[in-house]
Amino acid sequence: MYGGDEVSAIVVDLGFHTCKAGYAGEDAPKAVFPSDVGSIDQMEVDGTDNSDKNSGSALDSKPKGKRKLYVGSQDMGFRRDHMEVLSPIKDGIVVDWDMVENIWDHALRKCLLSDPKEHPMLLAEPCFNTQLQREKSAEIMFEKFQVPALFLAKNAVLTSFASGRATSLVVDIGGGSTTVAPVHDGYVLQKAMATSPVGGEFLTDCLLKSLEHKGLSIKPRYAFKRKEIRHGEFQIVDLDFPNTTESYKLYSQRVIVGDIKECVCRVPDTPYDETSYSNIPMTPYELPDGQTIEIGADRFKIPDVLFNPSLVQAIPGMENSLETASFVRGLPQMVIESINKCDVDIRRELFSSILLASGTASMQQLKERLEKDLLEESPQAARVKVLASGNATERRFSVWIGGSILASLGSFQQMWFSKSEYEEHGASYIQRKCP
Repeated sequence: MYGGDEVSAIVVDLGFHTCKAGYAGEDAPKAVFPSDVGSIDQMEVDGTDNSDKNSGSALDSKPKGKRKLYVGSQDMGFRRDHMEVLSPIKDGIVVDWDMVENIWDHALRKCLLSDPKEHPMLLAEPCFNTQLQREKSAEIMFEKFQVPALFLAKNAVLTSFASGRATSLVVDIGGGSTTVAPVHDGYVLQKAMATSPVGGEFLTDCLLKSLEHKGLSIKPRYAFKRKEIRHGEFQIVDLDFPNTTESYKLYSQRVIVGDIKECVCRVPDTPYDETSYSNIPMTPYELPDGQTIEIGADRFKIPDVLFNPSLVQAIPGMENSLETASFVRGLPQMVIESINKCDVDIRRELFSSILLASGTASMQQLKERLEKDLLEESPQAARVKVLASGNATERRFSVWIGGSILASLGSFQQMWFSKSEYEEHGASYIQRKCP
C-alpha cells in the first residue's frame, strides 16, 4: 500500500498519435504533444552537417552509431537535415522503449516541470497490452524514474470511468487503430474485444492521397516563406532543403491534412455512394501557403471508410493499404460482434451505453450515424444508445480524464503498486496489483 495522498499523482496517456500528461484531479491534461519522435543517426551527420558549428561539435563528440532523439511539439515542428520521424508504437504495442523513455521524460520533466520521485504515476495502457510490456513499463518507471508508486489502467476502463459508468461498450477510434471493448464492473472483457487497423491516421493518409491524385500539392510549412513585396502584399517563395527525409515531409503534410480532416470532414447520414455525392457543394480550405483548395465529395467519402472499409479500394494510392480489406469490419459490425461475444445478461446494458472516445470520435455526425446503423442491425429488443460527450475536448481526452478521476479518489489510494512492493516481489507483481 502507498499512503502518499498528500502529493497529487501524475496521469500519462501515451497514445499512437499524441501523448497526454497532467496532474490527477484536474479537468484536462497540462501537456499534449505528438507521440512521434525525430531521430538523427549520428553516423550520417558526422562530417556532413556543419551548418551549425555549435551543434556540430556537440554531435561530433558523441560516439559513432548513436542517435539523437527529438521529442515534443517544438522539436518536431523544427526541420533538421537527415531527421527521420519514427513512431515508438506499432499496432498498439511499444516497439522502441528508448523512445518511450524519452517521451515520458519530456512529459514529466520538461512539460510538467515535476520530479517523478515525488509523484505516484498512473499510466493508461491499451486493453490488449501483454504481460511483458506491462513489466517493462514498471521496470522503467521504478528503476529509471524512481517513482514512489505506479498503477496501470486500461484505456477502455478509464473512458468508462470518465463518463461515470462501471459498465459500458467503449468505441475508441484512436490514431493508429479502432478498438471496441466491453467493460463490465470496471473490468475489460478481453475475449469480446474487436479491433480494426482503420484509425485517425489512416483516414488522414486517405485524404492526403486523394488530394494529391486531384493534383493538389500540400506544401509543408518548412518548404516556403512569405515575403512582403508591398505593404500588406505577400509573395510565397519556395525553399529547397535537399537533406529533408521523406518521413519528415510526410509528417509535416499529415499535420496540415489532419487539420483539413477535422475542419471540413463529416460522416454522411447514409452509406456513401459516388452518384449521390458527385454534385455536392465544394467547401473551401486555405492552406498555410495561401492557396485555397476546394473539397467536395471527399468530405463524406473519407469518414465513411470507418463504416465501410472497402471504400479504400476507390481511393487512388490506398488500394493495397488494407491487404485484408474484406476481413476489416466497419464500426457497426465490430460493435455487434463484440456485444454478441458477451454474456447474454449484460448485452442489453451494453447496447444502451456505447461510449465514443479519442480524437477521431469528435468527427461531426459520427454519433448519429453509428446509432442509426446499429438500430437497423441490432436485435429488435435492444435499446441502442450511443453516448458522446458534447464537448470535443472531453471526447479527445476521455482516457486521460478517467485516469485523473481515478487517481484522485480517496478509495483508490490503497490500490497503488508501491516501490517497496516492486523491490520485494519484482516487476511481475504488476499483474496482481493491476489486473
